[in-house]
Amino acid sequence: MAHFLSTCILILIASHLVDSSGVFELKVHSFTSPGGVCKNSQNCLIFFRVCLKHSQDVMSADPRCAYGSGRTANLSADPSAISNSAPIKVNFTFKWPARFSVMIEAWHADSSSEDQSNPISFLATKGGVTTGENSVQDERFGEKSELRYSYHVMCDEFYYGESCSDYCRPRNDTFGHYTCDSTGQRICLPGWKGEYCTDPICSPGCSEKNGDCKTPGECKCRLGWQGPLCNECQQHPGCVHGTCDQPFQCNCKEGWGGLYCNEDLNFCTNHKPCKNDATCTNTGQGSYTCTCKPGFSGTNCEIETNECNSNPCKNGGSCNDLVNDYSCTCPQGFYGKNCEVSAMTCADGPCFNSGTCVETETGSYSCRCPPGYMGSNCEKKIDRCSSDPCANGGQCLDLGHRVVCQCRPGFKGLRCEINIDECARNPCRNAGTCVDGINDYTCRCTLGFTGKDCNIRADACSFLPCKNGGTCYTHFSGPVCQCPPGFMGLRCEYDQLPTNPPAVSSFPIALAISFTLGLITLTLVLCATIILLKQMRRGNRSMFSAVRNDLDTINNRNSVISNTQSSYKEKEALLIPGGLFKVSNKDAELSSGIMDTLCKDNNKQKMLEYNLAKDEKNTKDKLDLKNSESSILVPPLSFPKGDLYHPVYIIPEPRVFATEV
Repeated sequence: MAHFLSTCILILIASHLVDSSGVFELKVHSFTSPGGVCKNSQNCLIFFRVCLKHSQDVMSADPRCAYGSGRTANLSADPSAISNSAPIKVNFTFKWPARFSVMIEAWHADSSSEDQSNPISFLATKGGVTTGENSVQDERFGEKSELRYSYHVMCDEFYYGESCSDYCRPRNDTFGHYTCDSTGQRICLPGWKGEYCTDPICSPGCSEKNGDCKTPGECKCRLGWQGPLCNECQQHPGCVHGTCDQPFQCNCKEGWGGLYCNEDLNFCTNHKPCKNDATCTNTGQGSYTCTCKPGFSGTNCEIETNECNSNPCKNGGSCNDLVNDYSCTCPQGFYGKNCEVSAMTCADGPCFNSGTCVETETGSYSCRCPPGYMGSNCEKKIDRCSSDPCANGGQCLDLGHRVVCQCRPGFKGLRCEINIDECARNPCRNAGTCVDGINDYTCRCTLGFTGKDCNIRADACSFLPCKNGGTCYTHFSGPVCQCPPGFMGLRCEYDQLPTNPPAVSSFPIALAISFTLGLITLTLVLCATIILLKQMRRGNRSMFSAVRNDLDTINNRNSVISNTQSSYKEKEALLIPGGLFKVSNKDAELSSGIMDTLCKDNNKQKMLEYNLAKDEKNTKDKLDLKNSESSILVPPLSFPKGDLYHPVYIIPEPRVFATEV
């Protein structure tokens, strides 16, 4: 963004450097002529014209003014009017040259004649002046006139320098923050720097590498840096006991490890988890092990071992827990570490609570305790209720020979384990459903009834009143509201949105669709039927043709049937006599008309045999179709009796040809 702004500023400044701007001013102080400017000075009007050209040693006659021209208004020829006239201004938009030539002309301005001007005098001179200098005064004498004048060059606003080519306009916006001195140099406003005063000065001490600012006096940190001066790196997110030299690092401090420096490598020193003077050992990654002293246990050795839990004291001795030890306070007649040594006999009456003392072979004794007591001397009373045998909050009563449970209301049984079913007596009326509780019951009433036993009639609509003028009706499923027009909902509490009634079609769309689908289905069925019939007809023709071709092959028969004449021609058969040679028999094809005639005239089978004599010459006999219309035509062929081929039998009815070999 800063680069883009700098480019825009450079383009803007370059355009102003090209468009230099200023004004050349020439002031005429006096003008006289030996012969008088005008004969009648009161009614005479004149004006002065200035023409600026590039510097020339010899003024050319070119009337064009390269640097510009200007003139005064029409003036009276009176000297006071000339001296009080306004200066002639020639604006220029180019770099002002150090040297130039100027031509000053005096003209008559007669408003009464058509030619409103005619020359009085011409003066030409070379000069040089830079911007900012004082006015240059000069006096010129011509052949007919005397002229006193002065001139100077002034730059337009925001233009500076000897040639008015330095542009500087004070501004305080996105493109710069500066003012201009007398020479056109930019002076940055407080808090800004740079060639065009577009770079803000950040707060003192702000890191130029890690920080930045958009307005003077601030310090905004780049990603990964923090602090008032942006000189502190940000640690990796989640880093616990670590530092960083570059952004998003997590360099663990001494005694810590892991990706986020959250694993205590010296847990024992930092936390001292082991109690009771136990020895702590670091096992790495935040874990440790405590070695407990005798008499203590637990993860941190925080549990003191009670040696009395094992009941080491015998014969009714009392155990006293010590640190890693115990002591027994023995009853009278016993001694030893565990009071295991007896110094009493039955004569001393050691048994309590009517216990029976029995002498042992070792000289000691034992006590047989009555029911309800225990211990080596029957000194302990057995509490049968300590095991809490009664269920459901029943109270236990130890009667000595047995235990009795006094049950809470709603329970029964030896141990109060049975919940009394209050629904057994069917307390709910009017088809209500009973739900058993503890020493109580609840009735779920049907519609229209209420009360503890569902014996009170209730109005269902009172529980669900209808809103917005709806009418309530009692239904077997509950109260139902009939809403008035414009309302809806279970209780008629919602406004019904207006809906446009659907347009009723004159012809049912469903019927039109069904009719169209029926026509399409019928068309497809007809097409399939036609295609199937054509295929069946083609199959029959091909089968009949195949049978005829097979018969022609068996009988070596070839014929040509003419559709127009319904006749046939017979080819002559060639017989090669003598020996076992292959004979080609060409039988005439039987037309359907001839076969029908044979069937009508003669139903018997006929056999035609034609034999040729061995000495008979090779001649060809042709059949006359006209003379034998009702007979079977066979070529005049005969076979020797000893040859391989035999006569041909023709069976007209089934129309099957067979050759006997």
